[in-house]
Amino acid sequence: MQASATYVAFAGSRRVASGSLAEILPGLKKRFDSDPSELLLLFEVETGKRRDFDLRGSLEDVIGRYAPPAAHGRGRPKLGVTSREITLLPRHWEWLDAQPSGASAALRRLVEAAIRHEPGKERARRIRSALSDFLSVMAGNRPHYEEACRALFEGDHARLVALIARWPRDIREYVVAQAEAAASAEQVK
Repeated sequence: MQASATYVAFAGSRRVASGSLAEILPGLKKRFDSDPSELLLLFEVETGKRRDFDLRGSLEDVIGRYAPPAAHGRGRPKLGVTSREITLLPRHWEWLDAQPSGASAALRRLVEAAIRHEPGKERARRIRSALSDFLSVMAGNRPHYEEACRALFEGDHARLVALIARWPRDIREYVVAQAEAAASAEQVK
């Protein structure tokens, strides 16, 4: 799990928290302590994947379990950078070695450029895919679920909104907001 990821939590059909782990864990822990049987569903917004968190123990225990690992070994720990391995072909390493600032700096520049220039359609596809994963858990048994998914991927916002009009408010608002984010991303060239 990414330390910088954004999460959304639902208790049944009600949204009870959203934000980074640091922002939401204290509130989720408090809810768990007041009613351990309450089913909390937590989703990573970027991927739509459901995440499970062990909320037993003290708040410090919970935060400690999910805090980013301490940087160690190679890398620049003060900057939060840890070394990881990648596999490239020899010609890739030759090109990287020829870069004036070194292989790591060249790779960072390439990744940053790719992030900045990610085509809007690709970003929109990722948002819709994440929302689809969320929908399968939170709305898979709701009326018009399959039609709503089709409208989502077709980019038919008005139809999507009409199909989910009778769904619980918090689920509906989350779906609409994410669908609008996908439509906005699609407009970026």
